[in-house]
Amino acid sequence: MLQATGEIRNPEGIPEGLWPVRTQAVSHVGDAYVVQASGDFDLADLTTVRCRFPDRHVTLDGDVITVWPSTRQDE
Repeated sequence: MLQATGEIRNPEGIPEGLWPVRTQAVSHVGDAYVVQASGDFDLADLTTVRCRFPDRHVTLDGDVITVWPSTRQDE
């Protein structure tokens, strides 16, 4: 189940769209997003976020999902 962005406690830097229903706060540190939950996220929640950021590394650690910054290619 998904939750509308407007219902999340910290809307700082949140792109348009939806987050997993357990999401309580979304913040970002540099180019990384830190998504915090009221309880542990599950693999379906991780898949939801990975689908939103297909070009980024996304990890799950209990009640936190981290969307890591994109690796920059040297030009």
